[in-house]
Amino acid sequence: MFLKNLKIYKNLELLRDIPFGMGINLIVDETVHMSGGTTGNSVGKTTTLKLIDFCLGAEQSIIYTDQENKKEVYDLVKNYLIENKVLIELTLKKDLSDNSSEEVVIERNFLSGKKRIQNINGASFTQDEFEHQLMRILISDQEIEKPSFRQIISHNIRYSDDSINATLKTLSPYTSDAEYESLYLFLFGCSFTGGSQKQALLEKLHHEQEYKKRIEKKQTRSAYEATLSLVNSEIEDLNSQKEFTNSKDDFESNLSLLNEIKCSANRLAFEINSLSIRKSIIEDAAKDFELRKSNIDIAQLRQIYSQVTDRLGDIQKSFEDLVHFHDRMLDEKINYIKNELPSLNKLWSQKNEELKVLLSREREYSGKVAQSSSYIDLEDIIGRLSDSHRRKGECEAILKELDEAESNIKNYQNGIDKINEDIFSDNFQEKVKKQLDKFNKHFSQISDSLYGEKYAVSGDISKTKTGQRIFKFKAFNLNFSSGKKQGEISCFDMAYIKFAREENIPCLEFLLYDKKELMHDNQLVKIAEYVSLNNIQFVASVLRSKIPVEINKEENIILKLSQAKKLFMIEENNS
Repeated sequence: MFLKNLKIYKNLELLRDIPFGMGINLIVDETVHMSGGTTGNSVGKTTTLKLIDFCLGAEQSIIYTDQENKKEVYDLVKNYLIENKVLIELTLKKDLSDNSSEEVVIERNFLSGKKRIQNINGASFTQDEFEHQLMRILISDQEIEKPSFRQIISHNIRYSDDSINATLKTLSPYTSDAEYESLYLFLFGCSFTGGSQKQALLEKLHHEQEYKKRIEKKQTRSAYEATLSLVNSEIEDLNSQKEFTNSKDDFESNLSLLNEIKCSANRLAFEINSLSIRKSIIEDAAKDFELRKSNIDIAQLRQIYSQVTDRLGDIQKSFEDLVHFHDRMLDEKINYIKNELPSLNKLWSQKNEELKVLLSREREYSGKVAQSSSYIDLEDIIGRLSDSHRRKGECEAILKELDEAESNIKNYQNGIDKINEDIFSDNFQEKVKKQLDKFNKHFSQISDSLYGEKYAVSGDISKTKTGQRIFKFKAFNLNFSSGKKQGEISCFDMAYIKFAREENIPCLEFLLYDKKELMHDNQLVKIAEYVSLNNIQFVASVLRSKIPVEINKEENIILKLSQAKKLFMIEENNS
């Protein structure tokens, strides 16, 4: 699909109609730059690219927030878009040279609620439905959870600092290796159905491993097992010593009762330890939420409030209500987490009271046994036995928790391994290699012809910090020189379009770039020649003074902006 035109409506009247053609499409800032005078900032070059991105599912806040400081909102622009009911219409076309070819018309505005417009070919969609429908129409009509539509098109639209300066890492800095694995296997024609499931299992595995680490913070499993073994030996030895006790007639009866009491006390000690561990985990979780409540980022919350009003319009709740709601929400979470504590505390207290009674009886009968015994150290043996059984109960409770955690880890790992059987099989690895060879043929040829440097992408099986196998893709320079990052990025994107066409992989056939004045003149000229010959749309924002003479032609310029004539013409309309 190619860009046909971008229209901006203000109160139902057409404000701008920006047409696109094949080859190079320049969005030009014509501001005259003088020392101490006007600059080319904020005329709307980047905003034009963002409007296209907005029509393709991006949040509306990208239009009126500072790219570097997301908390800073340009109220003048935001209010203008809402008050003037600005509507953005983007038309995509299968073949720009064929008037009868398929078209996709996307419409979005900046209002909320019933006044919100979010249409594709005249049909209205919710936010979730909107992206799903774009995926179905523009990429694939098959059910694919991962990668998402926004991830797939991320390399086509480059105006953020991250995407301008990174060839492959086009997503959020917090994106996991597993998400990049799913994305690039899909892009290179090696997609697999378990991508979403693998990412979910990896996340669960990580949480369970962290929980296991928390349990083993003081000692490892082997240390607890060794301790339990020693304690069992101590108990066995102490019981043997008791057998040598020579007592009076009632000694056997008292000793039998004492053993029953100790058995009951041991069971209670085990239960109390289990309850204590459960209480500790709940209390720690509640403390975590208390810390979140005390460390609330008011500025971040204010931004979220602003985004909500953008989507829903004026709402009945004030920002202070939102802060109160946030605190109340955390309180409810804390209450939910601590909901079990009263019953646990009650049961814990009850068990402790029972244990006190048993221990009291144990002391009573220990005294009787000691008095009946011919061995004056019997009381010491019983005391040591009591302590050994207590330590045994503690170790068994911890080992039980570890057993459960390790069982979950094993199950999650088995699920991951089952998925990995396919993607790390010899056949699949060979497929990835062949697909990368095909792509690299285009990548190296384009980069060599444009810049005299051969770039390529490698796809190796690596291990994450947690030891999980994963495909990692990396762009590199075959000439081993430092290379030119801007050139590498442009060559990768153009090579991908050629590769996707060759492999019949649906893709967007246009590229959007910001700040192309950073690129050397010769590079931009060569790119213009290449995209023209290969039917690729290359849309770039640039300062007029930075356009090379060879492409500084009216037919290459789709939009002229300046300080005197900005994209939305807000100042003109307000004057």
